[in-house]
Amino acid sequence: MNASPPPRSRQIPVIVLAGFLGSGKTTLLNHLLRHRAGNRIGVIVNDFGSIEIDAMTVSGQVGSTVSLGGGCLCCAVDVSELDTYLETLTRPAARLDVIVIEASGLAEPQELVRMLLASDNPHIVYGGLVEVVDAAEFGATRKRHPEIDRHLAVADLVVLNKTDRAGEQERAQVREAVEATGSTAAVIHATYGRVDPELLFDPALRPEGEEKARQLTFEDLYVEEHAGETHHGEHLHTAYESVDFTSDVPLDPRRTMEFLDSRPEGLYRIKGYVDFGAGDVDHAYAVHAVGRFLRFAPRSWTRGEPRLTRLVLIGSGIDADALRKELEGCRTVDEQGRETAQDAPHERAMWGVLRYVQQPGDDDA
Repeated sequence: MNASPPPRSRQIPVIVLAGFLGSGKTTLLNHLLRHRAGNRIGVIVNDFGSIEIDAMTVSGQVGSTVSLGGGCLCCAVDVSELDTYLETLTRPAARLDVIVIEASGLAEPQELVRMLLASDNPHIVYGGLVEVVDAAEFGATRKRHPEIDRHLAVADLVVLNKTDRAGEQERAQVREAVEATGSTAAVIHATYGRVDPELLFDPALRPEGEEKARQLTFEDLYVEEHAGETHHGEHLHTAYESVDFTSDVPLDPRRTMEFLDSRPEGLYRIKGYVDFGAGDVDHAYAVHAVGRFLRFAPRSWTRGEPRLTRLVLIGSGIDADALRKELEGCRTVDEQGRETAQDAPHERAMWGVLRYVQQPGDDDA
């Protein structure tokens, strides 16, 4: 039997998509909707713009819910109504895989993040703050809106958009501004909002066998027809790096937490399952990390399921070999099959992990 989580018991990631007017948020969102790789997306729009999917334009009045086709839904809401619409979108009948909130160009994204972290909706988990920046207009935007530095400081991923219209000097200016805030956010370049959906979705972690043979959808035909389209010779996958790690021996909880607590700059997401062995022989621990956010969720091993650690790490400018080496150092048995020394008794070693397990009634704030 293959290792797989219960398909609908998991929490739905909620991603905040922010950026000042004209940065390209809606263009990026439309790109995700057209290249969603079979994922069902819920969209919450806190803006006065529109979402276009193929030739169709959806303009919502506040409080409306509109079908985008292919299982995707769109809500146009006031921020005060956010919890109400999250409740709607997380109902089992919607069967959504991810929810994207497109913030108003004049919104304070950290307020939306605080609302998500404080939400008592048990069906959602924070999926990260993505800040879209117009590379060509960054200097002028920063003069008009100095608060952009505050937005960059709390972002988990910065999409440097419209790089085809900016020189290296402008690009370097944005990177320096991000670093000056003390942020460790991954920074990726894009044109026309074209980012790889794998940055936000989890196709690599979908249970085996879930993708069954099916009739081609309009989305499949669209992607197939435009598969060769690139702008200025750029390819989406070059914007980030993905590292896969699998271990057939348990990881040491304490060393694993040391690795997670010292995540390097540019490492945007970590997703997967960890076997802590004697630390907790009854459970596999789902790990979800985005930016500074970290959460573990234990689930029982199923009968006959291989007890494996399977992780996917995604970032920009990361050292894949160094990350694998660090994770190898978390194993309880080395490459020669020798048991590595434990720093603490199993019960105490798990304390660091359990701090990030949400208990019933807990607040995320």
